[in-house]
Amino acid sequence: MPLNNIYKRGVNLEFKHIPVLLDECINGLNIKKDGIYVDGTIGGAGHSKKIIEKLSDKGLLIGIDRDKDAIETAKKNLVPYTNYKLVHGNHDDINKILSDLNIDKVDGILLDLGVSSYQLDERERGFSYNSDNILDMRMDQSQKLSALEVVNEYSEEDLAKIIFEYGEERFSKTIAKNICIERKKEKITTTKRLAEIVQKSKPFSNDGHPAKRTFQAIRIEVNNEIKPLYNTVLNSIDCLKNGGRICIITFHSLEDRAVKDAFIDAQGKCTCPKDLPYCVCGYKSLGKIITKKPIEASDDEIKINSRSKSAKLRIFEKQEK
Repeated sequence: MPLNNIYKRGVNLEFKHIPVLLDECINGLNIKKDGIYVDGTIGGAGHSKKIIEKLSDKGLLIGIDRDKDAIETAKKNLVPYTNYKLVHGNHDDINKILSDLNIDKVDGILLDLGVSSYQLDERERGFSYNSDNILDMRMDQSQKLSALEVVNEYSEEDLAKIIFEYGEERFSKTIAKNICIERKKEKITTTKRLAEIVQKSKPFSNDGHPAKRTFQAIRIEVNNEIKPLYNTVLNSIDCLKNGGRICIITFHSLEDRAVKDAFIDAQGKCTCPKDLPYCVCGYKSLGKIITKKPIEASDDEIKINSRSKSAKLRIFEKQEK
């Protein structure tokens, strides 16, 4: 039975999300009033609203999100405006989404990666280790793979690998082993039971909730947040007009590494010996990295929104010659 039929969703929930590094993103996009901009993770439309405010009637915002709740909330938050299109989809498919809209190139793209505050706080979505709900963790409720399958069907080896790589959890092998022992006794179906298993698998620590890293790892696996990211960044750059910019906010070291590597490769580098009078290696540059170091949240922003603490913003500008 699909998870969405196992529990009843609340009807009065609001998709609340404080936009991280808002001013830095808006400045980084270098918005043209008649331009076309894509928010690939529109969420509650916090960033999008600021983008639209800088656009003329000729400008256009395209908002993409894999979460239908986000799309519905964005509609409500953008009620005063008409120059936008919303798409239920994945930013990994940005080329196809733009093609379907008969749009060739855009002036700017924003990607605010990771899970939203709403998804973390809405316990029935199964993201939270501080709850007792069905294991889910799907950003897109229409997809088949959920945390229920990952926890109960993945091999011990695969679980350990995921928890170590995506959660950077040094007790990953013990946690995976204990998950497999417990699921043989009874299927693990709730966030509470999974959190309890993880907690018993680790020594006491002051480093936040003991299940935090494991839940993060499983969420990343369920939503395939890391593997396609490098190619998504390159595809997004390909969708930019000359002079267009892409701003990407990451919250995880693996996300940031994928974005950084993609930007470096897109910028390119001449490999010719320095004593040659001109380039013969034939390298091609798609543009330049605007941020030599990632932009991070200020102390003031972190005080207002603690989830901005791990945020890193990187910016790239398309400059094809």
